[in-house]
Amino acid sequence: MKRVSQYIINLFLRSLIGLALALPYAARVRTMGWLVEKVVSPLAGYPKRIRANLAHVLPDLPETEVERLCKEVPNNAGRTLIELYSGDAFVQRAIKAPINGPGYEALETARADGRPVILVTGHFGNYDVSRAALIAKGHNMGALYRRMSNPYFNEHYVKSITTIGTPMFEQGRKGMSQMVRHIKSGGVLGILTDLHAHGGASLDYFGKPAITSLITAELALKYNAALIPVYAVRQANGLDFEIIVQDEIPHSDAETMTQAVNDGLEALVRENMHQWFWIHRRWKNT
Repeated sequence: MKRVSQYIINLFLRSLIGLALALPYAARVRTMGWLVEKVVSPLAGYPKRIRANLAHVLPDLPETEVERLCKEVPNNAGRTLIELYSGDAFVQRAIKAPINGPGYEALETARADGRPVILVTGHFGNYDVSRAALIAKGHNMGALYRRMSNPYFNEHYVKSITTIGTPMFEQGRKGMSQMVRHIKSGGVLGILTDLHAHGGASLDYFGKPAITSLITAELALKYNAALIPVYAVRQANGLDFEIIVQDEIPHSDAETMTQAVNDGLEALVRENMHQWFWIHRRWKNT
């Protein structure tokens, strides 16, 4: 029954994606945002999850703000999804994004020195904007990804994100081996680490314990790589982005470094609450 359910869900999502892709770029992004907000989100129970997360970490948030986020968070998720399926049209939009922030100089210095870089990011704005933009600027950037639980959806999703740039390393023995070779060669690696991670460390995020993967800091320490947080902030028109490269995280120990990453992401999320993936069960006791 699980496979049948996954197949039906995949058909539904593929239909929505196909419908949106028939439209011009700007219209498809706005349409997919609307469809996920108005159709997918209520069916999937997203508002309940968003409310639970917000009640856990921000119990005093006004109801009007909670209601806004219950709409705008799924809208951003829908926009991000169709952007990742939009190939060159998305890449051309991404490479025009301005790159700002104190960490950009450190990134360029590492490239000049042949030093590997771990770019840590999260499910905020659109996480693949930075990858597309930096590849266009000549960075040898790969990305680590985790296979989705729905095998039918995973197949075409991976094909889509691969069109944005390669190499891509699937989480697992083979992918990790390829990833290590990439880092040792002085490459740049992008990793999302803002999801609940089994076996991770209990660190602070929005004032509450959140199980967090230490992999980015551990890799940076092991291979003397620069650890730099980078995020793409969706702009007011809903289509364009600004890439923010935060300060390089000084090498110390994995937990201290990862807590600094959490703190930097939290600060950015607080300024752009609707752009983080509040749908995810980040705090498993919510």
